[in-house]
Formats: sequence, C-alpha cells, structure tokens
Amino acid sequence: MALDYRWLHDTVRKRFESDEAMEAFLPKALTPEELKQKGDDRYLSAMSRRVFQAGMQHSVVDAKWPAFEEAFWGFAPEKMALLSPEQIEGHMKNERIIRHLAKLRTIPQNAQFILDVRQEHGSSFGTFIAGWPSADIIGLWRLLGKRGARLGGRSAAGFLRLVGKDTFLLTSDVLARLVAAGIIGHEPTSQRDMQVVQDAFNELQQTSGRPLCQLSAMLSLSINPRF
Repeated sequence: MALDYRWLHDTVRKRFESDEAMEAFLPKALTPEELKQKGDDRYLSAMSRRVFQAGMQHSVVDAKWPAFEEAFWGFAPEKMALLSPEQIEGHMKNERIIRHLAKLRTIPQNAQFILDVRQEHGSSFGTFIAGWPSADIIGLWRLLGKRGARLGGRSAAGFLRLVGKDTFLLTSDVLARLVAAGIIGHEPTSQRDMQVVQDAFNELQQTSGRPLCQLSAMLSLSINPRF
C-alpha cells in the first residue's frame, strides 16, 4: 500500500492558519554543502549529545552542553581519540556535566570512528555524511549503529537530525500513521521491515518533492496535531 500525499498535505494543512505558517513549522535540512562545511568537531559534539540525550530529558542535556564543550575542548576528534581511561574517569568529578561513565567513554570511541571514516574516504566526516543518499538513509543508520558507540536504535536518526542531515524519525506518531495506512503492521524490527518504511518515504518524497524530515513531521502531525 502507499500513502496519499495529497491527503497528507490537506490533513496537516488544516492544523495551521496559512500555508506560510505550516511551512515555517516544518523542519529544514541542511544542504550537502552546509553539511560539508560543518567541522568534524561539531559531528562529534552532536554524537555525544545524542548519546547523553538517550533516556534523559533533552532539555537537561542541552542546558549542560556548554559545560561539556568546555570540559572536552570543543570535541576535536584528534584530541578526543587520545583520551585515556584515567582521563575519562577524571571527568566523573566534574559536577558541571552529566557524570555517566559508560556514556563518557563513548567520546573517544566515536572520535576514533570519525577519524577512521576520514581515513577510509579521504575526506571530512561531514563530506561523508553529506554524500550519503537520502533514498537509503536507513543504510546510514545501520552504519552508525554498527560502528559508532551507543548510536543504535533511534539514536542514529536523532544524531542526524541534530547535525541537519535529512532523515525521517520513527516516533510513535509516525509509526501510528504508517500502521494506519497499512504500510507496516507493527514497529519495524527487521531490515526487511525497515526497507518497507524507507520505500514508503521514498515514494512520498518523489511525489511531493519534500525532504524526509518534513514528510516525517507531516506524518506525525496527521496523528497528533500538537496544538
């Protein structure tokens, strides 16, 4: 089965006073060039922020992030990859940050992941992210989950949304709409299920010309108006 984009658009449009209000509300993705220009320290910072957001209120993590930036010298991957276990444990004494040892240990691990990707592809991590096709965004999720530290599950998509890479999110509302439309029968757990979801988004994108992030938001709004 397929989702009817015209129905989706008209359903969501009713939530807003005007076309302009709806467009202003929908999220925006960065262009490939903007993603390339973003420093790899920003990608490591976003990875780390997403790791800490998992299981916590995002606002709590966001409020403390300036202290993280200071404690970890701006998240330069070259420096962070060299952090020793003793140095990481030393940050457990810093009351200004969130002291979660297992999550702190992901910082040098993900720094090395970024450096490895740079070496393998001969370009910045941002260039690698920018070049990944949105038509296979679940493939990028798999790579992040396999090679990154604590970037599995919904954290991969959450990280990509933080850095501005176009991606959909499988929130409970998005899943509810996909189930109601007969695209899936339950939350996708297998790669086959995930490909069905990707195919549905690809078809919507081809029909609408909209980025995945906006289609994801529209699917969510069709279930939960949030007003």
